[in-house]
Amino acid sequence: MSRPADPATTAFVEHRNLLFTVAYEMLGSAADAEDVLQETWLKWTGVGLDEVRKPRAYLVRITTRQALMRLRSLKRRKEDYIGPWLPEPLLTTPDVAENVELAESVSTAMLLVLETLAPTERAVFVLREVFALGYEEIAAAVDKSPAAVRQIAHRARGHVAARRPRATVTPDAAQDALEAFRAAVETGDLQGLFDKLAPDVVMLTDGGGVRQAALAPLVGAAQVGPFLRQALPRLRESGTLEAVQVNGHPALVVRIGDELDGVLTVRIDEGLVTGLYLVRNPEKLSRMADETPVGR
Repeated sequence: MSRPADPATTAFVEHRNLLFTVAYEMLGSAADAEDVLQETWLKWTGVGLDEVRKPRAYLVRITTRQALMRLRSLKRRKEDYIGPWLPEPLLTTPDVAENVELAESVSTAMLLVLETLAPTERAVFVLREVFALGYEEIAAAVDKSPAAVRQIAHRARGHVAARRPRATVTPDAAQDALEAFRAAVETGDLQGLFDKLAPDVVMLTDGGGVRQAALAPLVGAAQVGPFLRQALPRLRESGTLEAVQVNGHPALVVRIGDELDGVLTVRIDEGLVTGLYLVRNPEKLSRMADETPVGR
């Protein structure tokens, strides 16, 4: 008969999905988020539980501090990254899509918006707007005064509001756009897909210098259209597309033969596709084998 887990382990396991989601939203990388959780666990085991009144808040504080340190080092790595950088996609469970706020917060489009924030702004925004932590709890996590955190939160909120999708995207709208993409591959008729592209659509392809990808963003239908005209016929010859849930939203998994080749997600604004995001970097596709639990 196995012994019951000790209180420290029980508390950590209870909040693990929350802690992973905090770290992932701050970093955009599941691999780095897992490293942060390992560091959080090591620090947590050294804490006297009699000193901790609120284990959840204490664990979030440790996770945030570890994620902030890693976020600053990631910035240097991204400066050397070959081509556009995209967040690591997560295969998510159906219940994530049902939680509209959670699904929006982990969407590719939102994670790219968060990339434009300074590290402390990103931490404050995630903890306040996504996880509804109080200003004093956030202040303890980022080593700022509650008054400073209020100012940072206000600034970050305005920054994000100016850049996030203008309305909550329904799963049907995203699914409709991806079905047009699938139809274009299967039939060779691209017009239905082109009709859904906004004039200012941006396509980002992340190969990480390992797989072929555009080394700069493709901006506007005049650049995205020719790229798709060239790429889709080749995909039709040797590839397959599978509908999945990625980061709480409909997505397509691209396979060439039996090999996972990429993950495609979209950003929708006012019914048109304003963002196409294709991750091909193999190092970022490991989370597509099994569903990753996320939570608030």
